[in-house]
Amino acid sequence: MPKKIIGLLVLAVMVAIVIVGVVQNNMAETEALDNMALGSDVDFLPTDEGLAKGELAPDFQLTTLEGEIVKLSDYKGQKVLLNFWATWCPPCRAEMPHMQTYFEEQAEDENVVILAVNLTTEDKGLEKIEDFVEEFGLEFAIPMDEEGDVGSTYQTVSIPTSYMIDTKGRIQNKVVGPMDLPMMEQLVEEME
Repeated sequence: MPKKIIGLLVLAVMVAIVIVGVVQNNMAETEALDNMALGSDVDFLPTDEGLAKGELAPDFQLTTLEGEIVKLSDYKGQKVLLNFWATWCPPCRAEMPHMQTYFEEQAEDENVVILAVNLTTEDKGLEKIEDFVEEFGLEFAIPMDEEGDVGSTYQTVSIPTSYMIDTKGRIQNKVVGPMDLPMMEQLVEEME
């Protein structure tokens, strides 16, 4: 009888250790952005592509990780958080939980669509991308920039890079670097 109790206690301690480890890991990922400088709302580089504040965002068509076709112009009438990222990018990893939280808690009420464009030509393969999406439980659209054309058009020199596009399809902000939840909320609030 005492051996069973000791065995159960050992098992309970092991389960507790695993639970504590998982909770600490989740907290570390969420707090990672706290130890990183947030992105900056930056000036736009001169371009013929129409990337200046107030100009129509260049349209594109990409296929999502799930095989659905996404066209930016289909979202006119909604606010769009257009994000460019890759799996190997630490600031992207830090930003994604905030983006998922925003998607779950506020995006629908605020009329916001999140398009998190994976820079597939810069990434480490489809399996890594799928693992990343599963790891973070991402539920928003993940268009795949397999040729690198969209990332190039949107001047994604460093990642993450995000554009805030208003309901008329016009660019309102460009953020280079990671965003946290309050920053996303503020940028969305400033859009039409």
